[in-house]
Amino acid sequence: MADHRTLVAGVDSSTQSTKVVVCDAATGEVVRTGRAPHPDGTEVHPDRWWEAFGRATANGLLDDVAAIAVGGQQHGMCALDETGEVVRDALLWNDTRSAQASRDLLDELGGPAAWVERTGSVPVPSFTVTKVRWLAEHEPANAAKVASVVLPHDWLTGQILKQGNAFDGHVTDRGDASGTGYYSAADGAYLSDLQKLAFGREFDTPRVLGPSDEAGRTDAGLVVGPGTGDNAAAALGLGLRPGDVVVSLGTSGAVFADHSSPVRDVTGDVAGFASATGGHLPLMCTLNAARVLTAAAQLLGTDLSGLDRLALAAPPGAQGLSLLPYLDGERTPNLPEATGTLGGLTRTNATPENLARAAVEGMLANLVAGVEDLRQLGIPVDRVLLIGGASASASVRAIAPALFGVPVAIPAPAEYVGLGAARQAAWVLGGARPPEWQVRIEATFDPPPGGDHGVLERYDALRTRLYG
Repeated sequence: MADHRTLVAGVDSSTQSTKVVVCDAATGEVVRTGRAPHPDGTEVHPDRWWEAFGRATANGLLDDVAAIAVGGQQHGMCALDETGEVVRDALLWNDTRSAQASRDLLDELGGPAAWVERTGSVPVPSFTVTKVRWLAEHEPANAAKVASVVLPHDWLTGQILKQGNAFDGHVTDRGDASGTGYYSAADGAYLSDLQKLAFGREFDTPRVLGPSDEAGRTDAGLVVGPGTGDNAAAALGLGLRPGDVVVSLGTSGAVFADHSSPVRDVTGDVAGFASATGGHLPLMCTLNAARVLTAAAQLLGTDLSGLDRLALAAPPGAQGLSLLPYLDGERTPNLPEATGTLGGLTRTNATPENLARAAVEGMLANLVAGVEDLRQLGIPVDRVLLIGGASASASVRAIAPALFGVPVAIPAPAEYVGLGAARQAAWVLGGARPPEWQVRIEATFDPPPGGDHGVLERYDALRTRLYG
């Protein structure tokens, strides 16, 4: 019997890989998937993403697909010349060479409050605006060739549109544009004066589409959506409701919520990004998340399952042992040159069990700060949705409710960035609003009595003592 379902595809072009999910447009049921890795590192030629997309969609993965959209890693700088060719390898969000540029830009505009007023966010080394400043200062010959700057998802969407006559310049959406540092999500406009401040002159930028606008079609008739950044796509894939806050524990950590109005955090901890639904996505991001657990397991000579067993064998609070998990520097707080710090170490608490527990508690405490930041900005926090690779950890699931202080729900494992992009593609096909796709909650854990046993207080004290 013929399959009469309408199929849509969502692409997750992340730091590590390209993942593609093909879904039933009406229900969100995943029909088939594809995946291909990206090269490691903090800079990469965009051609590698296109090659990975080709491998991920090989063997007819996109056959009979009606529409597609791309969710991509935010902030990465893809600098193009006047012919559209790549000038240099793209600098990715996790490339911190622009740390000094971020400090300089912060001062040149008049401090954090001035940046928040203009863009909704304070520039940190991950933001595109700091990377174009770095390029202008350190590679002037390459900078002179730059005609336009696009983001990873913009570039990949453009490559799909070039498979026909539909390409009429690069496009983007509010969600991804809001992470550049030279776009105002509140006003819906690029800020040419900030381009000039960072780069010395203006450069072309992608056209910003609405959340369900069609970007074009390929010669094969594939409808292409505007796409968005990875966190905005994940929010769309999770179908967030008021009171839901997402905590993502992947390579990086993220805390975000879909909110109806813009927020302004002059500390810079919470970025005032836009969402993929036409609203706003206040977000706090950390460089360190799941890899903290991997590093702790390696240090203790075990694997992640062994780390779980050790951590759960220790008492809450690890007998006073605290870890600041800044193993790769840190984005929030903005400490790009920081390293990890173990505090409170004594002969009594110097055990593998306590070290394992401190690693889990420290990784989570860094994200608890982001949840509290959202609460202080007036965003309701009734439930935490825990996603990402580390959400499968038994010790993370056991410890998180006490630290977050609200119920912690674990959505069933899924490619939520890809699902969000696919849901956008279904929306583009003609709905007045995104289709209602069910998200299965695998388990919910309530906060235990007794609170956090002083974990957060000791963590904050250690951070304040070292970094102010």
